[in-house]
Amino acid sequence: MPPELIETFIALLTAHLLADFVFQTTGMVLRKHRPEILLMHGVHVFALAALFTGGAWMLAGAIALSHIAIDAIKVHLAPDSLRTYLTDQAAHIAILAGVALWVPAEIYAPVWPMLNPTGIMTALILSGLIAATLGGGPAVGHMMRAYKEAAQPQGLENAGRIIGLMERGLIFLMVMIGEPTGIGFLIAAKSILRFDTVSKDQKMSEYVIIGTLASFGWALAVAFATTAALSALGY
Repeated sequence: MPPELIETFIALLTAHLLADFVFQTTGMVLRKHRPEILLMHGVHVFALAALFTGGAWMLAGAIALSHIAIDAIKVHLAPDSLRTYLTDQAAHIAILAGVALWVPAEIYAPVWPMLNPTGIMTALILSGLIAATLGGGPAVGHMMRAYKEAAQPQGLENAGRIIGLMERGLIFLMVMIGEPTGIGFLIAAKSILRFDTVSKDQKMSEYVIIGTLASFGWALAVAFATTAALSALGY
């Protein structure tokens, strides 16, 4: 694939991840069945796609409409599950890849220049960070839902979510700086901090192990995919 197509895809992917995981709040996710909330999310997608494509308004509008359509199908016709979440994200990314591959650059009609090489590198790292941290949260949460009731985890409200975000962020950072061995110390530290709780409850122990492996695995996969993409682009 020519470098310019890859760079277009990275720009669109960054806009998508920002719209879905940074600008879309938990409240918006819970109320997305309401047309005005879905439309607001579509506006975010449009604005960010336009920003990252140099003001290609028609292209951004088409992407926003496809995004709204996919989300509407997910909200109204699909169950809230891990499979639905992954399928939804795969559909969005497939649309962006199709745009980068098959829409001629002349149709973009950008108002200002697209991202320069430094901007593309920054956008790719930002995309990886969002996907590893915020993007991994719903995936791990859906996976652990089946075990949560049986394990009955106790603790501060939203503490598990915050811990997951931080650990995935640290894993991503360690891989980016070329120090993946530091992940072993992170596992050891978490094991020590959780030891008293999990040693007294087998179900809780298994719940923590499954959740930790899922969270770590997601972050590692995204981090190594990001480094591979940076290497392929010569960064």
